Amino acid sequence: MFKNLFKPKLWKPFVFENSKIPVWLSKLAPIDIWAVSFFIFVFCRGEMTEETRRHETIHFQQQLELLFVGQWILYGVFYCHNYLKYRNGPTAYLQNKFELEAYSMQSVEGYLETRPRYAWARM
Repeated sequence: MFKNLFKPKLWKPFVFENSKIPVWLSKLAPIDIWAVSFFIFVFCRGEMTEETRRHETIHFQQQLELLFVGQWILYGVFYCHNYLKYRNGPTAYLQNKFELEAYSMQSVEGYLETRPRYAWARM
């Protein structure tokens, strides 16, 4: 149970499937949200695939690196910068450094075990 306690790189968020939270957030967001990582929780509209689970766990690891609040602030800054640059909400979302890492690595099995810290900064 506590074997990964001192290995934050291997920590996983608590997942809640069939949640209404992504549905509600989609009414505010420029995209249709399927799953969202917030703090130590991941909320998903339906059942999560391994790919989606990996994507959201990458976001959880990004949040850990920046003590949660730092990631939320930077996410907003990157989104605003991209929105001004592209004048398009979905493009601003997809070009966010945090999303670039998560989308490009969500299909890579074993990525979370070998992921370098602050990998999003290299995107």
